[in-house]
Amino acid sequence: MATLTQDFTVKIAETAEELRAAQALRYEVFVRELGGDGELVDHVAGLERDRFDPYFDHMIASDTSTGRVVGVYRLLRSEQATKVGQFYSDDEYDLSVLQSSGRKVLELGRSCLHPDYRGGMAMYHLWKGLSQYVLTHEIEILFGTASFHGTDIAALAAPLSMLHHNHLAPQDLRVRAKTYQSMDLIPLEDLDRRAAMVQIPALIKAYLRLGGFVGQGAYVDDAFNTTDVCLILDTARMNERQRKIYTGER
Repeated sequence: MATLTQDFTVKIAETAEELRAAQALRYEVFVRELGGDGELVDHVAGLERDRFDPYFDHMIASDTSTGRVVGVYRLLRSEQATKVGQFYSDDEYDLSVLQSSGRKVLELGRSCLHPDYRGGMAMYHLWKGLSQYVLTHEIEILFGTASFHGTDIAALAAPLSMLHHNHLAPQDLRVRAKTYQSMDLIPLEDLDRRAAMVQIPALIKAYLRLGGFVGQGAYVDDAFNTTDVCLILDTARMNERQRKIYTGER
């Protein structure tokens, strides 16, 4: 069932056309804007896709005035991951601490907004839709990779160190990068916190405000021209203020 707001409709894609619209937006952002690529990317049709797409739920936000898909989230629950044989992030991170936790987990990925809608209300409505999805499926832990643009680790040393020193996940949530790139690059006492925060992408900062953590180590993704960190959000650890931000309560 779609959630109708004043300006946006948020729903799970139900048709091939809706999925193509999501993949087209992903192409605009991840391929044209950020320089990514992949085995199943369709450069002729302008679609960013991969072998995992048939198993994910694809949450889309559409501008109600135009019908245009302007925001996307890709969602994979444990039972869906069983069908594909893994989580997407399994290729980058050892997820065993989450998989053996006995708790319901949800992998998030491919989050993006059309450039014209960044800084507005579209992301807020996507988050509202996500919080309802989490409630419906009784999800306890959310996780997924989030990216810094580029693969120059020296240029990213400050924000990566900031995440390592201040937001490292507790042991029971601490996934670890398989192809390990240390994030402990600048000693805490030498770190310019303000300058480091400026370099951290808005999506990562949003999870940190909700009490999110990062896993151990980063993963350099040359195909996508990104440096990835794994974000983990445990709903049981959220305080009341964070919970209200997440659910959109006043």
